Amino acid sequence: MKRNNVRKRGNPKTSTLTLTEEYQLHTLANGIRIAHKQVPYTQIAHCGIMLDIGSRDELPHQQGLAHFWEHMAFKGTERRSSYHIINRLENVGGELNAYTTKEKICFHASVLDDHFEKAMDLLADITFHSVFPDKQIERERNVILEEMSMYVDSPEDAIQDDFDQLVFPDHALGNNILGTAETVNSFGRAELHQFINDNVDTEQIVVSSVSRLPFSKVIRIAEKYLGDVPHKKTSRIRQAPALYSPLKQQKERSMSQAQCAMGQPAYALLDDRRLPFFMLVNLLGGPGMNSRFNLSLREKYGFVYSIEGNYTPYLDTGFMGIFFGTEQKQLNKSISLIHKELKRVREVPLSVLQLHQTKVQLMGQLAMSEESNMSFMLMMAKSLLDTGRVDTLPEIFTEIEQITSSELQEIAIDMFNEQNFSYLTFLPEE
Repeated sequence: MKRNNVRKRGNPKTSTLTLTEEYQLHTLANGIRIAHKQVPYTQIAHCGIMLDIGSRDELPHQQGLAHFWEHMAFKGTERRSSYHIINRLENVGGELNAYTTKEKICFHASVLDDHFEKAMDLLADITFHSVFPDKQIERERNVILEEMSMYVDSPEDAIQDDFDQLVFPDHALGNNILGTAETVNSFGRAELHQFINDNVDTEQIVVSSVSRLPFSKVIRIAEKYLGDVPHKKTSRIRQAPALYSPLKQQKERSMSQAQCAMGQPAYALLDDRRLPFFMLVNLLGGPGMNSRFNLSLREKYGFVYSIEGNYTPYLDTGFMGIFFGTEQKQLNKSISLIHKELKRVREVPLSVLQLHQTKVQLMGQLAMSEESNMSFMLMMAKSLLDTGRVDTLPEIFTEIEQITSSELQEIAIDMFNEQNFSYLTFLPEE
């Protein structure tokens, strides 16, 4: 999108301002929302621009294009070369970064709050005014192909990408975010502009910030650099995955250890069972060393170095996966132990003490993650895009406290039937 020669600022009379306990929200005339949390105890400002666009919005011939855009945004704008983009914040000790997921693209920065305006100027520039120079496209194409090779050479990463395809076959949610060598080699400037034009919706963009700056200053700076972005609505409609059927697949890879992935689709973002299911997955395979999978497979039997269970909700579906690596001779035993733990949560309700401990552990983990201002900044933007609000910790804690043992058992019966699981294993080549 081209920058207008005359900067047209949004009319503040048409904007909205909302104040909550945790954050403040302002909507520009073009529909872009500005979310800010003021914290008095830091000199660091974290800010980002998050767009409700991800790899699931790509057409088959566009696989990897969202991620390609994320890379190319840093390679030149109408006002800056890639050199000036890289050094704009680095020279003042700041950081500039970006990431792409199945449903989001985010450009974000962290700087001393004296340089907040520099960060906002740069983020707006790379998000809305990139020019995608041809020479840089060729260079970055090679960088992404190298990135793809790096993941292929890491079985524990590669199996997660391949497992997505097994759970969501013939759907963009199953595609690798990086794309394929064939599609990445086909991208040019026209493809980038077409993808952006088809998917950018200013009402589905959130600018998020956490700093000690007053909200009035954040609004003024955001208006200065984002007020001229034209209002735009997209006609894009996301298609839900087709009816799921469990699949099993086995591959041989050049490696010394077997890798295994098992799981299935799960609850969507707005499903009332999302939080209790997240708590169940956390109990079984969360980051705590006392997760049931870890206590069994690592601490009791020594079969794995690490094992994780994760749950990712999407707009219209979700994903639940269990991932681990082990010696090939211990693979079937490890799977049997996982089945044993899944059967246990299906058949044996949590005691009053177990339920309390599970709740307290999850609340502690959530509180610690929110203590990171950068994490909160990113979470705030994502939550506003997904649900239109940001739940406070007390609100989330109240929801957790209301979860019952019988509710968890019903969800376990629904979600942990191994007959509905898909399985992918990587075995060492003979």
